[in-house]
Amino acid sequence: MSNYKLYTKKGDDGKTGLLSGKRVNKHHIRVKAYGTVDELNAWVGMIRNFKIDKKTENTILDIQNELMTMASQLADDTSYELTKLVKTLEPIDDENVKKLEDQIDLINNELPELKNFVIPGGNIVVSYVHLARCTCRRAERLITELNEIENVPHIIIAYINRLSDFLFILSRKLARDHEVEEVKWSPKKK
Repeated sequence: MSNYKLYTKKGDDGKTGLLSGKRVNKHHIRVKAYGTVDELNAWVGMIRNFKIDKKTENTILDIQNELMTMASQLADDTSYELTKLVKTLEPIDDENVKKLEDQIDLINNELPELKNFVIPGGNIVVSYVHLARCTCRRAERLITELNEIENVPHIIIAYINRLSDFLFILSRKLARDHEVEEVKWSPKKK
């Protein structure tokens, strides 16, 4: 049995440590940003619990690894290059964004053209993808808010933006795969 204790009691004062060792409030915008990326990762992980094709499952697992890297980059308040952990990680880069774009294009080419908004739901896995997409958009808002006061690498903002697009197209793919009719939003006119 391990002597390692999970709790440190260091956060009992409402502060947490960034990778540099600096202590900040747990409600600091940086903590909100990487905490929401962590929440997003949990929602994305839920998608893997359902019947999906192996290629999609592998793509989702790649995304989860990239989200772990992104959260680590966001937890680094030292210009994203000085702390030991971040130095050992392959940072999010243009290739990660390109992979998402390629997946979006591949899936989109297999689906009927969409001219309306889609009302989320109809199937549990599709609903989880929409929850992940909404969490992704919240993470994007917090990351761009952080960027207003501290420099966030542009590629992180591009990646999180593209990921929400991927999650939307994934919801459409999984609706098709599970033979769920997409409910198009048709606003009532006055």
